[in-house]
Amino acid sequence: MQYFYLWWQIKKRIDGGLSIFNFYLLPEMKKLIFICLVVFPSMVFSQATSVKIAVLKYDGGGDWYSNPTALPNLIAFCNDNLKTNIDPVAGAVEPGSVDLFNYAYVDLTGHGNVFFSEAQAGNLRKYLEAGGFLHISDNYGLDPFIRREMKKVFPELDFIELPFSHPIYSQKYRFAEGLPKIHEHEGKPAQGFGLIYKGRLVCFYSFESDLGDGWEDRSVHNDPEDVRQKALQMGANIISFVFNQ
Repeated sequence: MQYFYLWWQIKKRIDGGLSIFNFYLLPEMKKLIFICLVVFPSMVFSQATSVKIAVLKYDGGGDWYSNPTALPNLIAFCNDNLKTNIDPVAGAVEPGSVDLFNYAYVDLTGHGNVFFSEAQAGNLRKYLEAGGFLHISDNYGLDPFIRREMKKVFPELDFIELPFSHPIYSQKYRFAEGLPKIHEHEGKPAQGFGLIYKGRLVCFYSFESDLGDGWEDRSVHNDPEDVRQKALQMGANIISFVFNQ
């Protein structure tokens, strides 16, 4: 993911709009990165360019839009506490859109049905293979649908529960017992699942936790501030992991 972040900065200086997919397709771009790092390091790291993240606007009738203040609040928290430079305006992108490749991280949430067409599943796979990252936040009732649809994206992969020792739980904030429990739902323990492709975590699925609700404005769910802070800290860990893996 560090290559993605670096490429994001370089591409903004080249033409302001190349996709990360082009970088992974063109070997000569690796040479450009090497030259920039060795010969012109100040060009790469001066005037830091913001990275964009987005919510995934899927089909199927589920409420993909259910947590409108979540990503803006997470972005603000990360920019304040991790010193990231994420665009404060979160995007909304469809899984089949070429615009998907403009985002370092996409967040999927909701309560109901999720549906990916064959073309959407294929595009989402290319995005994840190319260095993108998907976080799925179970907003209660999402589980059977998202497991079915992610099988379209990676038929050969199964969600595996990540151990508490996984580095996603120990970035800036340490969660010794894994994913924090934000909302009760059915009283089941919070679990963090992942899809690992060629040794890289490409999708993190926070189940029975409801991180997205915890990121929302306090007035939305009236969560205690310490609970909101746990949700935001875990979210910051995910962002930190994505930018550094």
